[in-house]
Amino acid sequence: MPDTDRSGGAPIALDAMGGDHAPHEIVAGAVEAVRDRGLRIVLVGAPRPLYEALAAHGATGEIPIVRAEEALAMDEGALASLRRPRSSIAVACHLVRRGDASAVVSAGSTAGIVATARLRLRGQQNVLRPAIAVALPTLPHPTLLLDAGANAETKPEMLLQFGHLGVAYAETALGLEQPTVGLLTIGSEPEKGNKVVKRAHELLRAAPGLDFKGNVEGHDLLAGVVDVVVTDGFTGNVALKTMEGAVRYAFGELRSSIEAGRLSRLGALLQRQKMRRLARRLDPEAYGGAVLLGLNGTVVIAHGASRAKGVAAACALAASVAAGSTVARIGERIANSHRLHRLW
Repeated sequence: MPDTDRSGGAPIALDAMGGDHAPHEIVAGAVEAVRDRGLRIVLVGAPRPLYEALAAHGATGEIPIVRAEEALAMDEGALASLRRPRSSIAVACHLVRRGDASAVVSAGSTAGIVATARLRLRGQQNVLRPAIAVALPTLPHPTLLLDAGANAETKPEMLLQFGHLGVAYAETALGLEQPTVGLLTIGSEPEKGNKVVKRAHELLRAAPGLDFKGNVEGHDLLAGVVDVVVTDGFTGNVALKTMEGAVRYAFGELRSSIEAGRLSRLGALLQRQKMRRLARRLDPEAYGGAVLLGLNGTVVIAHGASRAKGVAAACALAASVAAGSTVARIGERIANSHRLHRLW
């Protein structure tokens, strides 16, 4: 997804207090986003540590700070959004709602971000639940997986809407004209899965405006067989973390094999460009994070362990999504599907 350069629009509101390495790596990522990617950033959090972190990069005059009295801890859940109304993520969402920022980026607690964003930004009209969309590193373009953790339990109608959310995102962010949709379950046959999945299959198959290709299985996720994969948040999150763990394990084993002998090191040297391209493609930080779709604003959830590189990539992703009018496209799709559903 392309970076968005400095265009004079509203800045990205970056939750500087969220994440395992906040605020120093968050601030370092903000500095990289401003200097290397030409983005406009505003840091949200406690001023003193943020000024100190900016001073360490010689950037005290480059990035403004908006004060936030509180911060959500990484182990806090959805109720933290009510207990901490002045948290950094809440203030960042308020900036978007007020029009002073174009998007929110946070590496904080996923449950806290989702709950706070739902409370502050509200869901788009007729959207049952927002969903987290993650770009999987498939070729020739990424495959979108949603929901990746916002809704542990879903209804068939929600899975149908996730299809529309994913298609709208694929159209605006990936430039696909007619994205294909698949439903993640335990078999390719229509009757495979639990009651919710089987009913969702019926709804997706009958839905106008969706190019539904049927069920997909876990081994299809990185095969690029469809453009959008729909599932509940529990299954999607488990699948995503399983893939991340498998990739780390595979690269660890590959590194051990390369270092085992002289011929292996020579072979790796000859293939180093391909190896570097593969490593970049499979690096979670290169994608910047996940997008929370279905709200009245753009929200990007970066990995909790993000370093500066991942934070900068998340800001670039947020700028790209906001500039691509994904929120408006989702509104159009949901309105059309709701109108057609009433005609049925």
